[in-house]
Amino acid sequence: MIGLALASVSANSAISNWWWLQVIITVSYYAIPTMLVYALYKGRDIPFQWMFLVFGAFFVTCGTTHVIETWYVWFPESLVSEFMKAITAFVAGSSVLLLLTLMPFALALPSPAKLEAANLALENEIVERRKAEAALAELAEVLEEQVKTRTAKLSRANAFLSKEVLERKKAKKALQESEAQLREKATQLEQALQQLQETQAQLVHTEKLSALGELTAGIAHEISNPINFINANIAYAHNYVEDLLRLVKLYGKYYPNPVEEIQEEIETVELEFLKEDLPQLLSSMKVGTDRICAIVSSMRNFSRLDKDGMSFASIHEGIDSTLLILQHRLKANGKSPAIQLIKEYGNLPLVECYAGQLNQVFMNIISNAIDVLRESSTSPVLNSQRSCPSIQISTEVAEGDRAVIRIFDNGPGMTEEVKNKIFNHFFTTKPAGKGTGLGLSISNQIVREKHCGCLECLSRLGEGTEFVISLPIRQQKSETSRLVEMQEAV
Repeated sequence: MIGLALASVSANSAISNWWWLQVIITVSYYAIPTMLVYALYKGRDIPFQWMFLVFGAFFVTCGTTHVIETWYVWFPESLVSEFMKAITAFVAGSSVLLLLTLMPFALALPSPAKLEAANLALENEIVERRKAEAALAELAEVLEEQVKTRTAKLSRANAFLSKEVLERKKAKKALQESEAQLREKATQLEQALQQLQETQAQLVHTEKLSALGELTAGIAHEISNPINFINANIAYAHNYVEDLLRLVKLYGKYYPNPVEEIQEEIETVELEFLKEDLPQLLSSMKVGTDRICAIVSSMRNFSRLDKDGMSFASIHEGIDSTLLILQHRLKANGKSPAIQLIKEYGNLPLVECYAGQLNQVFMNIISNAIDVLRESSTSPVLNSQRSCPSIQISTEVAEGDRAVIRIFDNGPGMTEEVKNKIFNHFFTTKPAGKGTGLGLSISNQIVREKHCGCLECLSRLGEGTEFVISLPIRQQKSETSRLVEMQEAV
């Protein structure tokens, strides 16, 4: 409106006299939106910023319309003025519509009294909050003191617990060490008990062997004297009988017709039969006495007590003595057939050993072989490579300084589990009351510890069993002295 009034004034007066007024109006139009934009830039939290922007746009369009109106006064043929009027009308209408939508919000804005009341409420709230903060600060101090007190108590309790835990750890460690010591002592006691049992079993066995040896030696000695007397006189008796028979023959030659009484006596005693049978009877007696002498010699040889330590002895003689004592077990017995004995002796020199103890080793191994063959003879499980039970004994010299004795039986053999346990003390596969389980264990000890030898068992199920004894022909001096000390200790 101001622009139209000025335009009309300008049209009725001289244009050149009002040019400065036109400039002021134009600057005013453009200064208003500029200040609005600056105010919005500085006060970014001002509400309804879009409204100020619309007002600024309105003033810009108004200023532009004024400029164009002034231009139209100078140049009346231009259509730009109409176009700018249309734009100004659009902006003015938009401003009205926006003001209509903004009016409820403007009316809803609080009045200064309300703002003052709200400000007072806020101040009261701030005071209350400050009081609450002061109370919270005091409470925080109290809590801090309580926390410090509680922390101190907890620290003391923690120190006490740490000390108690340390003491318990020490007690636990001491208990573990005590348990370890007890376990070690228990292990030592167990080993000592096992060693004591082994020593006791060995002592019992040694005492039995010693008693058996003394008994056998005594029996052999008691039998030896009368049997030697009989054996020595049989030769004389044989000569005397031959002399008497020769004399009788001469009587018959020179006195062919004896008296009736003599003839009757000749027929009563069967003189012809007596001439033939009496020499044979004396020969049989000689064989029997020779056999008894051999048995006595074998008993003496087997029952050596080895009281004088090691000595050089014949291994073959010891084996033969053992076999002679066990000969009755090799013969057929009821349903059990006879056991065939095969000896393959090599050229063995005399071996430095405890002969009596080695004889006991031979006795244990051969007795076990006989027991196994007797049991297997009644069982369908027999070695397919044999027609009858047999024991084969062979000897040889190995590596130039060791004597090797092999004792093989063609029985059913044994499993790996049994083979791994046969040298253990008190292990036996025989029924209760028929075996102590000490024979092979003591035999192994005799061979290994007392002769520095080796006793091995080679066996597979269904292929028989072989025991291999390997002994040094001559003992080393240090080993000999050690063995003597062990023998004396036993």
